[in-house]
Amino acid sequence: MPSPFSLPLHALRLAGRCALPLILWFSAGELARWATLYLASEIQHGDFYQARLVAAYVLLTVVILISMTMVTGMFLSLRRVLWETRAREADGQQPEKLWRSLNRIAPAFAVIYMAWSLHIEDAADFQQMDLLHNLDDNFYTPILNNIANGTDEAVTYGVGLVSLDWRVSLAAMAVTFGLRVLFARMVENGKGGFSGVAAAFAEFSFVFCALNALYNLSALRGDWTGQRAIVGGVQSTWEQAKAGIPGWEAFWAWVAEVWPYAVDALAVPLTWLAVAVLVFGASVDDVRRAVRGTGLEKGVDKLEGSHSITQRAVDRVVGGFMERWVPVVNAFRITVKGGATLFGLVCLLYTGLHVGADYASRAIYTLIGSDVPFMWLFVSHPVAFVLDLLVTALSFSVLAAAFDIAATRARLRGEDITA
Repeated sequence: MPSPFSLPLHALRLAGRCALPLILWFSAGELARWATLYLASEIQHGDFYQARLVAAYVLLTVVILISMTMVTGMFLSLRRVLWETRAREADGQQPEKLWRSLNRIAPAFAVIYMAWSLHIEDAADFQQMDLLHNLDDNFYTPILNNIANGTDEAVTYGVGLVSLDWRVSLAAMAVTFGLRVLFARMVENGKGGFSGVAAAFAEFSFVFCALNALYNLSALRGDWTGQRAIVGGVQSTWEQAKAGIPGWEAFWAWVAEVWPYAVDALAVPLTWLAVAVLVFGASVDDVRRAVRGTGLEKGVDKLEGSHSITQRAVDRVVGGFMERWVPVVNAFRITVKGGATLFGLVCLLYTGLHVGADYASRAIYTLIGSDVPFMWLFVSHPVAFVLDLLVTALSFSVLAAAFDIAATRARLRGEDITA
């Protein structure tokens, strides 16, 4: 029976055996992301501005799908050399193809990706590409032309993510919502070879359009919102609590300081482990599995036996919370099947790799120096690429090794890792 303490060595073994496919998947994914982001930064400026922004939003959604494909490909490469995979093949289970894996995991991947705001990094890359690529053509040039010629050409530099007209956003939301419902039903009924990926595409597009619409509507009616009685009442209650409850402000200041570190060190590794578990063939979005063996299981039984209206109402209230935390809890339960030590090592190694990469990046920048102006605009990209490649490959290897150890230990005890 494999020991949880073998996790680092097992992760290095997996990384070594899958080094070439991991490098190829990561490189191809990053190249495709860069090309799509470059195209989006080009297409969003010019005549028919709103139509161009819609096209740019579509390309931003494609960027996320490229990331999903890259992640899936890397985990599938690791899955081929797992002990658990060999045991399943010995039992007669056939390996799953890439497209079938993508179509299967895409809906759940979209939920996890959005619930944990992982799309923010893609949006930041989109913004960064626009800022670096279009500084002259879409900032300095129109401003100087307006001054010289007395024109009023709009400056569209760096505002693509928030410039889509709210009416266009609402129309796009209606279209993407309809597509989301259509493809979600196809997924539920097992129809369509592409329905899962299409449902994820519609989900991402709907969220981006909704965020843009909310931003613009809040900008238009921010004063009205601030004057509502409920807003004033909440603010007043909060101020009274700060003044009347000893330690209230200090407590929430402490929570605000500690919470991000707790999420990065504990929740983020488990979130990506949940994605890995999806690729490896298990489910992580089952509420019953998450609460099995606890007092909440009876509550799930009562909810499933209640009226459909009650179920929908509960889903509206706690749906976002469940989408965010149920996969994390299920990933935690899977990891704990390998022992508490395995859970601690997963979080330690995953967080240590990312923190170590930050220090390594700082050390490399210091050693190389910068004698030439703007040199790091060019040099930083290959340095960042190599560091991201190493961190991503090793992190995914740690997650795959953790699943492999937990699954193998559960199998040897006669248990089901997904139960």
